[in-house]
Amino acid sequence: QRKNPFSSDDRLVSKPVHAHRGDPTYGRPPEGSQTEQRGKDAHSHVGKEVEELCVIIRSTGEVGEDGHVSVTFGQLFETYVTISNKVVGILLRARKHGLVHFEGEMLWQGKDDGVIITLL
Repeated sequence: QRKNPFSSDDRLVSKPVHAHRGDPTYGRPPEGSQTEQRGKDAHSHVGKEVEELCVIIRSTGEVGEDGHVSVTFGQLFETYVTISNKVVGILLRARKHGLVHFEGEMLWQGKDDGVIITLL
């Protein structure tokens, strides 16, 4: 509706322009908004946690024959949980960015303690 039904004024209400699929701004907050800044801050924070996870894997793991550092999920969980309780989420993000490799969709404490996580 372009006309405000709750106003006695006959002026047209300015309607915000909505982006459509395919538009580069579709699904994104307005530039310069606080929402955009919060998103950037969160992205930066997660990036730092991924970097920290890689450092922990490098320091606690062992170098294999292929030159890659590997650690079991159980060992990583015990080491990293004192730093952050988001171990699995950060591992999934690191895998998404091609920094680590492990088998399976999800890792569960206890059940998957023997799963090998390899730092790429």
